[in-house]
Amino acid sequence: MGIALLLNRISASSSTTPPQPSLSLLRTIRGLPILELSSVCVNLTLFLVFLFIISARQIFVCAGRIRILKDDSTANGSPIRRNSVVEGERRDVTIGTDFKISVFCCFYVLFVQVLELGFDGASLIRKSIAREVVDWSVLCLPAAQGLAWFVLSFSALHCKFKASEKFPLLLRVWWFVSFAICLCTLYVDGKGFLIEGSKHLCSHVVANFASTPALAFLCFIAIRGVTGICRNSDLQEPLLEEEAGCLKVTPYSDAGLFSLATLSWLNSLLSIGAKRSLDLKDIPLLATKDRSKTNYKVLNSNWEKLKTENPSKQPSLAWAILKSFWKEAACNAIFAGLNTLVSYVGPYMISYFVDYLGGKETFPHEGYILAGIFFLAKLLETLTTRQWYLGVDILGMHVRSALTAMVYRKGLRLSSTAKQSHTSGEIINYMAVDVQRVGDYSWYLHDIWMLPMQIILALAILYKNVGIASIATLVATIISIVVTIPLAKVQEEYQDKLMAAKDERMRKTSECLRNMRILKLQAWEDRYRVKLEEMRSVEFKWLRRALYSQAFITFIFWSSPIFVSAITFGTSILLGGQLTAGGVLSALATFRILQEPLRNFPDLVSMMAQTKVSLDRISGFLQEEELQENATIVLPRGMTDIAIEIRDGMFGWYPSSPRPTLSGIQLKVERGMRVAVCGMVGSGKSSFLSCILGEIPKISGEVKICGTAAYVSQSAWIQSGNIEENILFGSPKDKPKYKNVIHACSLKKDLELFSHGDQTIIGDRGINLSGGQKQRVQLARALYQDADIYLLDDPFSAVDAHTGSELFKEYILTALKDKTVIFVTHQVEFLPAADLILVLKEGRIIQAGKYDELLQAGTDFKTLVSAHHEAIEAMDIPNHSSEDSDENISPDGSITAGKSVPAADNIDNLAKEVQEGVSTSDQKAKKKAKRSRKNQLVQEEERVRGRVSMKVYLSYMAAAYKGVLIPLIIIAQSLFQFLQIASNWWMAWANPQTEGDQPKVSPMVLIVVYMALAFGSSWFIFIRAVLVATFGLAATQKLFLKMLRSVFRAPMSFFDSTPAGRILNRVSIDQSVVDLDIPFRLGGFAATTIQLIGIVGVMTKVTWQILLLVVPMAIACLWMQKYYMASSRELVRIVSIQKSPIIHLFGESIAGAPTIRGFGQEKRFMKRNLYLLDCFARPFFCSVAAIEWLCLRMELLSTFVFAFCMIMLVSFPHGSIDPSMAGLAVTYGLNLNARLSRWILSFCKLENKIISIERIYQYSKIPSEGPPVIEDSRPPSTWPDSGTIEVIDLKVRYKENLPVVLHGVTCTFPGAMKIGIVGRTGSGKSTLIQALFRLIEPAGGRILIDNIDISTIGLHDLRSRLSIIPQDPTLFEGTIRGNLDPLEEHSDHEIWQALDKSQLGDIIREKEQKLDTPVVENGDNWSVGQRQLVSLGRALLKQARILVLDEATASVDAATDNLIQKIIRTEFKNCTVCTIAHRIPTVIDSDLVLVLSDGRVAEFDTPARLLEDKTSMFLRLVTEYSSRSSGIPDF
Repeated sequence: MGIALLLNRISASSSTTPPQPSLSLLRTIRGLPILELSSVCVNLTLFLVFLFIISARQIFVCAGRIRILKDDSTANGSPIRRNSVVEGERRDVTIGTDFKISVFCCFYVLFVQVLELGFDGASLIRKSIAREVVDWSVLCLPAAQGLAWFVLSFSALHCKFKASEKFPLLLRVWWFVSFAICLCTLYVDGKGFLIEGSKHLCSHVVANFASTPALAFLCFIAIRGVTGICRNSDLQEPLLEEEAGCLKVTPYSDAGLFSLATLSWLNSLLSIGAKRSLDLKDIPLLATKDRSKTNYKVLNSNWEKLKTENPSKQPSLAWAILKSFWKEAACNAIFAGLNTLVSYVGPYMISYFVDYLGGKETFPHEGYILAGIFFLAKLLETLTTRQWYLGVDILGMHVRSALTAMVYRKGLRLSSTAKQSHTSGEIINYMAVDVQRVGDYSWYLHDIWMLPMQIILALAILYKNVGIASIATLVATIISIVVTIPLAKVQEEYQDKLMAAKDERMRKTSECLRNMRILKLQAWEDRYRVKLEEMRSVEFKWLRRALYSQAFITFIFWSSPIFVSAITFGTSILLGGQLTAGGVLSALATFRILQEPLRNFPDLVSMMAQTKVSLDRISGFLQEEELQENATIVLPRGMTDIAIEIRDGMFGWYPSSPRPTLSGIQLKVERGMRVAVCGMVGSGKSSFLSCILGEIPKISGEVKICGTAAYVSQSAWIQSGNIEENILFGSPKDKPKYKNVIHACSLKKDLELFSHGDQTIIGDRGINLSGGQKQRVQLARALYQDADIYLLDDPFSAVDAHTGSELFKEYILTALKDKTVIFVTHQVEFLPAADLILVLKEGRIIQAGKYDELLQAGTDFKTLVSAHHEAIEAMDIPNHSSEDSDENISPDGSITAGKSVPAADNIDNLAKEVQEGVSTSDQKAKKKAKRSRKNQLVQEEERVRGRVSMKVYLSYMAAAYKGVLIPLIIIAQSLFQFLQIASNWWMAWANPQTEGDQPKVSPMVLIVVYMALAFGSSWFIFIRAVLVATFGLAATQKLFLKMLRSVFRAPMSFFDSTPAGRILNRVSIDQSVVDLDIPFRLGGFAATTIQLIGIVGVMTKVTWQILLLVVPMAIACLWMQKYYMASSRELVRIVSIQKSPIIHLFGESIAGAPTIRGFGQEKRFMKRNLYLLDCFARPFFCSVAAIEWLCLRMELLSTFVFAFCMIMLVSFPHGSIDPSMAGLAVTYGLNLNARLSRWILSFCKLENKIISIERIYQYSKIPSEGPPVIEDSRPPSTWPDSGTIEVIDLKVRYKENLPVVLHGVTCTFPGAMKIGIVGRTGSGKSTLIQALFRLIEPAGGRILIDNIDISTIGLHDLRSRLSIIPQDPTLFEGTIRGNLDPLEEHSDHEIWQALDKSQLGDIIREKEQKLDTPVVENGDNWSVGQRQLVSLGRALLKQARILVLDEATASVDAATDNLIQKIIRTEFKNCTVCTIAHRIPTVIDSDLVLVLSDGRVAEFDTPARLLEDKTSMFLRLVTEYSSRSSGIPDF
């Protein structure tokens, strides 16, 4: 105002004097409106300030440079160098979207000002040409602003090159002031419009209006101040490479309000995804509050509190979850409530809008104000919906992580009794299915209180429109809800049955996958596949019922709003109420909103029921009995000299059984003692170690141990990972110690043979290690832990004689010489070295003492030892051998000479292999391991990248009835949509516009036609639902059977290199998705597409102009959807892949729980589980946020389209458009944004779910092994007659890219002979047998049996004629009969005979169920020795001509071993028997002995000849064995 007064004064004084040019300029300026004037002044002032700052900075820079040159005249390169650093930094700058938009806004405003300047300039020039009076002052404003925005635009752009993280203060002030002036101008212009109307319109007004949104954004940025440019410092680069993980925490954790509302914090990730395929390392870490550890701690503490508060009462898991996460739920509830309120604004206002269009204007500008209210309500609805949904997903994620962690921890602590009632398959299901369900319930959490609120709001609006008839609405609503309850009950029952059937199938599948090797060796895979198919058909029966009942429920949902509206209008007409078009449309819009809660209600009921079932299952599991904490009292190291003390110990695996497993145990073991435990098969030796560990339930007595313990189990438990990880087992690597451990466990040579040394990745359950190697890795793991007490369960059973004695010497006598060692063993030869020997029988210690004392006492110990000696004496060894042969053994225990392989050649080859495999330094090995991951046996899980190919969709659609049903489904849906629109159009057209008008038809006709159209449409929905269910059922069954057959026909190498978790993931989670989700997703997608077309059609019919917006909007939507899908697809794939390791770790941990607990490593495994959960949650969180990101943008677009439609309708002159039709368009338009986002969502979810089909598809195309039967070349039914086996130049490798394991083996095994196969661990003995059974196809050479090349006949024909007793005996869950004779080919009498011959008859007769005695998962209720005898029983039943024994007697004592040998000699006297053994007596009475060394034949001759030859390798093995067996304690 001061400036204006000043100018007034100047002009007043100047009016007296003659006009001067300068003053005329002032006068013109004075003529400007005050706001334009102030704008010009402010912009020019700020421009001058800007120039001043720039020049001052330049002066400083120059001064600084002169000083630098003086100081540093020698180093003239430094300024340049500094420049290059800046260059380097500039390269690592990421530019945020905020910055890009800011610069765009600046240039946009500049463009508007230049346009305005040009427009005004041109019109003034035109006027001056026409000799009119010209007012040049008009150009002041655009010129000043153009100059200002030119400076502003380039200043903003300059920030990019300086990588400024904040905008300069001057810039921000300038933006803020510009926006303030703009707002004032808007206010003045608005007022001018109201008074003068369109006369007020000029270029300045338009330009100001056009610049407002850009200025508003810049003002917002000015307040925030942040440019959105980030420098990525160089320090993080190498770290990223090392870690291969992401070090950024998600921007979500510290995003601003605007960023949260618009979800723009996700932009950086999506832009990476658009450029290339995303990987796990691109996905930022979760904020601390979202990590599993945080959530697990909160939930666990609340659960423990609940358990302790009231121990008598069942604690409620639901209440614990609510207490833990109520804050998030409450915050979410605010958004949900707000959303519900806002969604009813539209239906409420429609009647006013129709009235306005009909010519009833109650206040000025009513139309525009109504349009504005509609727009704001829609906008709010859009923003709150997205926040609500994202919040719900995050809540679900938190609950899932916390529950999974709790289930995992419980799994590690289960007691043995509890473990029997939950198989590992069930526990995995708790985690994969139940926890998932509880997490998903977060979606339905608020529906409980929102449903009544929505119904009340709807009734209020209806009361306004149809009066008292709204009571009928309430009644109809209640009826339609009540009808669905029994249906939901039925549905829930079907779901339960379905889940139970799925559990059963999963258990069996998991067992088959674990034991696939046995199934293939015994040629049983078809039988077990058929079993699985039968189990699937039971599951399928419940699936069919579940899907058809679901179809019926769908029909009820869709019909309920139709039913409610028919009842309401009917009642209103009967009561004589006057319906108007506005009222009817308002009511219809309300019904459409009411449709959601009504449709969700049955869903809610069934979801509540399902969640309750899942919560009860998890809660029951979490309350299972844990291992007794006080079973073992652990004293700190060095407190007492007694390492282990047991007093009056009584223990039982089954507390309910009358006979305890162990009883009357009294024992004191002093520190540093070596205690050996021996006894017959099934005498309780392993249980004895378990009682010290506290694994077996204690009935009475006490167990004390002093110090830490390490445990080595009988059947090796190896984690998947590399060998080094298995040995370190979580401890830091200490090189010298590690080297000593490798040496003590005789692993050095084995590691040299592996091409990747100790970085070799071990397959699932240690599949690519031989039995002996697994055992030694276990021993190494125990030794590295440096415990005080070592509990070793039969550690030498799986290794050969030489390695065994070497191990005993290096490991027990040297490495553990100061430790307390308790070892279970069947090797009598190791007993003399023990300080104390315990002999167990039927769970009691019947003898204890030193070797010689026990021998003199006679009894059971004597029998064990004498059985062993008999075996030794049977080996007729020439006397001279022992002295002579020693010199042939080099100091490191490797054999220097072989018989048929020249020594030099052998060593050369070895050296070559060693060079290939072991690189000098550790660092190199690590790098190499990283690089050479591709040659490892177990590969990363494969995933398809890029788009889901159209083939996947088409193959799925064609899977059922050749795709005939698809067009029928589309026709049914289209007819439904057409009839729905017709019924609404009829109601809008037939009713009068306003209350006074005459209706077009009689009330009776009105309601009858409406009901006919409405109920007609609901029938088509029923047809569609049934068709979708029928289609889904046929397709899913076809896919399942195809995958199952493909997996069962896969070669063994597939199972060796694929962790079972991956296959289980496909068979459980992906199959569930295909069963229950995909058909409805496809149906839903078709439905939404057709609805969308319907809505756009109705709106276009009324205002065709809308097409101008709909087309570009559709293009924008499709572009955004494409942009989003690029990232989303990869995110979903990463999520699916990250799920497998969790399940895998779970299965592995449960199997190895005793070992994990024995080492006290529960904490580390818990940490690992939490880490894997976070790896899963990261991509999951980003993928749900990405969906919301997309929906928000889509809905905003459709909201603008809707607003445009409203403005169009309001702007049309009154009467030019039918109000009731316009109302109908608005009713449909209200639904546009919800439908659009539902459409995009359903498409994206469909594509994300289709990935499951893609994954199943992958496993339907596994290259299969040879055909089971080749019709043209079937062997004769009597084949093999003699059983002669010829091996000709056999070369074998496990996989194309792995080295050869057998190098040209040639030998002939004559028929009906006993062949012994011996050799050091890893010499290729088991590989030879695998080649015989064609588990591995040879890389070269042939094997002939009775002159038939085995590669020319079918696999089933081959394997069913051979018999094997494998190294690790496997029992299947079921009964003893089912385990001996799964194909049901034999009578009970034959089975009993086989049992008697295999020494199990008496044990099984004692059991009450006889042949139907149960066998639990893995055969855990039978000892390892007994399982081995069952395998022998199988062979006796099969009576094949060729029998292979692979370490068959490793786990039994010498007496049982001798017995088995006798049985084999008598029962299989006309058969060819190939025996692989480490116990020399087992092979010494063979007819021929084959000695293998490093995959080559070293010797092949009769035992007698080999023993005569002083240089023979066999002689050396025998000598070692007998020298250690003659009972000499001093090694």
